[in-house]
Amino acid sequence: MKKCLSIPFAILLLLGGGAHAEEPRVELSTLLHQEQVLQFDSFDNDTALALGLKAIELARAGHKTVAVNVTRDGLMLFYYGMQGTNADNANWIRRKSNLVNTTGHSSFYTHNEIKNSGGDFNVIPGLDARDYAAHGGSFPIVVKGQGRIGTITVTGLPGPDDHALVVATLKAYLKVDGEL
Repeated sequence: MKKCLSIPFAILLLLGGGAHAEEPRVELSTLLHQEQVLQFDSFDNDTALALGLKAIELARAGHKTVAVNVTRDGLMLFYYGMQGTNADNANWIRRKSNLVNTTGHSSFYTHNEIKNSGGDFNVIPGLDARDYAAHGGSFPIVVKGQGRIGTITVTGLPGPDDHALVVATLKAYLKVDGEL
C-alpha cells in the first residue's frame, strides 16, 4: 500500500480547488470502495466526538469553513459550525444525511449515480428536494458485522470538497493509508 501524504497537506491539495464549474466524472466503483474500506470495528459516543473534532482539525488546517455533524441511530452526537456558518448549513446537513439514511450510500455516490446516468442531481427521483440533497458531504458510518449505524456529514464547501474532507477525516481516524 502506498503511504499517503501528511493529512494537513493532503487536505490542502484536495480542497484547494474552490468552485467546480465542470466536475470530472467520478466512477461509482471508486465511491463504493471508499464505503467498503472506511468502516469501524466499533463506534460509540466518544468515537463520534473524536471523529467530529478530526474533521474540524482538518478543515482548519486547510483554512476551510464548514459545519460538521455525526449521528448514530438518528441521534446527533456531534455538531459544530465554524465561524461563518449559519442555519442554512444545518439544513444542508439534514438533507444530505437524510439521503444517506434512505439510500445507504454516500450523498456523493448518489450525486454521481444520477449525474453519470445523464440526470439532474438537483432532482432526485421519488424524493422531495426540500428534504434530500444529492451533493457530496454525507457518508454512512458502518460498523463491521453490524451494518450502517449513522452518518458523518460536512457542509460549507462545494460538494466534491465536502466529500473529500469526510473521506480524509475517516482515513485519518481509521489510520487508512493509500489512495481511495
